[in-house]
Amino acid sequence: MAIPDFARANFETLMKAAKAGDLALMECTEVASGETRYVLCAVGREAQDYVMTPFGHLAPGNPYEAYIPPA
Repeated sequence: MAIPDFARANFETLMKAAKAGDLALMECTEVASGETRYVLCAVGREAQDYVMTPFGHLAPGNPYEAYIPPA
């Protein structure tokens, strides 16, 4: 299965942010469930403001139980 273009582009952006030291881990509330999530974000600047771009949350519990790798 090929990785879609949007996922590849987001990954490249995430890698650039990591290389520049522009990553943050933010505590956020998930809209759908109201649960606390720890979200990996790229940090940018817009004039004098910081802009946080969320990429995904860290998996709670054991991530090996949450995901199945491709076969």
